[in-house]
Amino acid sequence: MHGDEFFFQAIVYLSAALISVPVAKRLGLGSVLGYLVAGILIGPFCIGLVGAEGQDVMHFAEFGVTMMLFLIGLELQPMLLWRLRAPIIGMGGLQVSITAIFIAAAAAVIGLPLKSGLAIGLILALSSTAIVLQSIAEKGLIKTDAGQSSFSVLLFQDIAVIPIIAILPLLAIGSTAGMDQQDYKLWIQNLPAWLHALVVLGIMGAITAVGLFLVRPFFRIIAGTRLRELFTASALLLVIGTAYLMTKVGMSPALGTFMAGVVLANSEYRHELQSDIEPFKGLLLGLFFIAVGAGIDFRLIISSPGTILALVCSLMIIKALVLFILGKFFRMSADQNILFALALAQGSEFGFVLFSFALQHNVLSPDIVNPMVAAVAVSMAFTPLLLLINEKFVQPRFGTKELDSKAADYIDHQSDVIVVGFDSFGSLLGRLLRANGLDITVLELDSDKVELLRKLGLKVYYGDASRYDLLRSAGAENAKILVLAMHDHKKQLQIVNAVKKYFPNLKIFAQTSGRTQAYELYDAGVDHIYRETLDTSLRAGTDVLRALGFRSYQAHRAARTFRLHDEQSVEKLRHISHDHTKYLSAARQHIEDLEELLISELNENRKLRDDGWDASLTSRDMNKAKDK
Repeated sequence: MHGDEFFFQAIVYLSAALISVPVAKRLGLGSVLGYLVAGILIGPFCIGLVGAEGQDVMHFAEFGVTMMLFLIGLELQPMLLWRLRAPIIGMGGLQVSITAIFIAAAAAVIGLPLKSGLAIGLILALSSTAIVLQSIAEKGLIKTDAGQSSFSVLLFQDIAVIPIIAILPLLAIGSTAGMDQQDYKLWIQNLPAWLHALVVLGIMGAITAVGLFLVRPFFRIIAGTRLRELFTASALLLVIGTAYLMTKVGMSPALGTFMAGVVLANSEYRHELQSDIEPFKGLLLGLFFIAVGAGIDFRLIISSPGTILALVCSLMIIKALVLFILGKFFRMSADQNILFALALAQGSEFGFVLFSFALQHNVLSPDIVNPMVAAVAVSMAFTPLLLLINEKFVQPRFGTKELDSKAADYIDHQSDVIVVGFDSFGSLLGRLLRANGLDITVLELDSDKVELLRKLGLKVYYGDASRYDLLRSAGAENAKILVLAMHDHKKQLQIVNAVKKYFPNLKIFAQTSGRTQAYELYDAGVDHIYRETLDTSLRAGTDVLRALGFRSYQAHRAARTFRLHDEQSVEKLRHISHDHTKYLSAARQHIEDLEELLISELNENRKLRDDGWDASLTSRDMNKAKDK
């Protein structure tokens, strides 16, 4: 690809991404599915704007996966990685081995030789790091049990690629003599096995040592130049150099950059590295997904639709069942276990490389490899859609059942105040009330959090506060106030509806994140609403005004006026919040009115020279008095 052709292909790929991804996001399909659809549309089997060069793009764009693992490593403290050792080794090892055995057995049933079946099983046991991590991160699920377990299994799979590459030539059906192995030459391929392992361990130790002792001084020098582009070049050099080094010693480049990221997780340059690498990672991953879509062999699928569909369904069902059983064994909740099983049920981007490797080493024949490659690509394309179906239809059912599966705690005392949720907002509010001699009843839906809070000596009860029986046992009939201190807006609305229906005597206080949620809560019948950032923002604004020379009373008066006006505007605007045009016009007018009011008050105060109270002035006067 040279000259004009290169620019044309760049325009095609970038235009496809810019058109399809916003549409997919607007439809709620997610960016990954948007990229895949874009690749299918511009591929050789639809519009035909890209052809065989799509495979070259895919090999180039696979480096986005390497960058993604580096960024994930930057987010992980070494101690956190150590705590994940059990799911990485245990869950990941069991998943790869059991899945490979099951697929090999299925291959034997349809008449394939044992060696061929085992090779197929090892390759198909791997899942797509790029699609899975991008999809769950986009949905904000990376910190959930399913997200952490998925990451652990994927990390083990990245490690497992190396022994799989070593095992595949041993499964060759015939001789591999005379085969061109130039592409697979390594620096250490002629070394004995024990020295090979020693060199690999030495390289990994060298990466750790360089990251701990040399990279920081190096970046300190680069940062001293104050040239942003030089720091970006250094970050890319670090990632590319580590990936190249790991490749030449036969290790996964993604694993190497992940290690480098973990080593630098405590570095003062972590955030700068993230901001420099993130755009390249996102762009390369997008190109990778487009290349996957463009590379789906629809000619083969159309000629043998039943075979390809059977392969895809068999692959995803076997992997999902193995993953679901492992999730049960590792005591994951039902909703998280379903997400975990569906997220990793596809084939891997490494499958394209490994099937090509197996073909060149006479492990598998072309009539086996071609359908398998098509099945892997289709399974990867199905994954974002499968996760969307799970989010919209499966999770609402199984998630609710899981919450109800554990019996609510027996509540042995009642109080005037019931607090639902015990995050930072509920915790601070509860401590304030208790410090003033008031007893409260705390309900929490997260069973893990309940156990932790109980270990801290706090009396917290597990249960879903949207249920009538739980509210009744918590004393809602005689209580005076219910405080909704959780962040789940949908659950808040469910609780408000239940309270208004069965316990209208309760006054409801609720926290929320923004105006839209506040309007919905007001409409549902909440009495008092507190937006999370309002108080903090006004306190910060007051301090900024004082730092700029405003008197204390002026800054506090401005904040108080702003608060009153803002709360009044929320009350007025909520009645027209459903009419977008009227709402924007009225909101703009309220903003202008508030600015005019504050400026008017400021000018009035200056004219009157109202000394008022001023803490800083009082402190200064006291110091002068002491000096005298």
